[in-house]
Amino acid sequence: MDLKTLETAMHAFVASKGWYEPESKRPQTPRNLAVSLVLEASEVLELYQWSDAPPDPQALEGELADVMLYLIQLASITNVNLGQAVMNK
Repeated sequence: MDLKTLETAMHAFVASKGWYEPESKRPQTPRNLAVSLVLEASEVLELYQWSDAPPDPQALEGELADVMLYLIQLASITNVNLGQAVMNK
């Protein structure tokens, strides 16, 4: 699956929840998305806290998906071509 397909699905999901609406209790601003991205990334780290054992694969999968979705959404609403940004880096 490519980034554009994921981006389209993510926007459809967020819109279906009403989170793009002006009166939303979860406004999808760049600041809020950046905060959410960091919070989700720390949930990945939390899976490794206090243990050298690998985390539950399903838990890791879910947290990594959350990180990716917030990253794709933040890039999209700030007009960053994430694929190109990675290639430029």
